[in-house]
Amino acid sequence: MESTPALFAGTVFALFGAGLVAWTGARTLHREPVVDAARPVAAAVLTGVIGVVSLGLAVWCFAQV
Repeated sequence: MESTPALFAGTVFALFGAGLVAWTGARTLHREPVVDAARPVAAAVLTGVIGVVSLGLAVWCFAQV
């Protein structure tokens, strides 16, 4: 019964993290700004870290099942 919320949360974290990492990588690869009105390197690093943390949370949620 309690595994359903963990599966849902893990799926959401995994989709968000993978999408954010892929989007950040694509924008950085094309040398386009990741965030408007922000320093390019800081924005790319911050969004990359948030994406990786989100993927880590997904792994943790799936481990709880």
